[in-house]
Amino acid sequence: MSEQEPESATQRVTTSETEQPRSTTAGTPEPGVASVGGPHVRRFWSARRVPAAIVALLAAAGTGLLLYDVVAVRAGRSAMSWRRSLADELATRPLDNGWMIGGAVLAMAVGLWLLFLAVTPGLRRLLPMQPPADARGADIRAGLDRSAAALVLRDRAMEVPGVQSARIGVGRRKVRARVQSHFRDLEEVRGDLEETLANAVLQLGLARPPALSVDVRRPKKG
Repeated sequence: MSEQEPESATQRVTTSETEQPRSTTAGTPEPGVASVGGPHVRRFWSARRVPAAIVALLAAAGTGLLLYDVVAVRAGRSAMSWRRSLADELATRPLDNGWMIGGAVLAMAVGLWLLFLAVTPGLRRLLPMQPPADARGADIRAGLDRSAAALVLRDRAMEVPGVQSARIGVGRRKVRARVQSHFRDLEEVRGDLEETLANAVLQLGLARPPALSVDVRRPKKG
């Protein structure tokens, strides 16, 4: 399943040159910057309040209505027409009937959706951060929004000489930098970007620093 990556962009002076695409992947940090390490940090789990509230309300309404009808029948009243009709339909319709198949597919789809929500953490936009060394025994957790991380990395990329514009996409496993350079050799710009962004990714303090992919191009003419 693919996930959308938040992007952040900015522009400087527009200069048109021949487009020379170049893409690379880098993950070597700047000397003197230690790699992030430590105990395993789990992702944040969403409370799933809206799905839980919907399921609870529907279950409570259906159970309450059925319980009321059962009590009414025990008290000597006739069963509600909807329950008699439902019982007759279930007793007389064959299993290969379209309504029966449709209802079974709908129930299966709802069950799979609820199961998916139960086993996945959610909060995909929140990246868990590594706790400080003096707080790893305490119940302290921190997270960084992916759009905020993209903004920080974009600002660092714009500090590299020769960068005209930068678009940064931050995912849980990879950071993609798409940069346009209007002067300097593309190889030099790419090398400086790899070093700067690799260092910046480590300085974000993420529990699982993502890999880095850098694509440097010339601006399109016109």
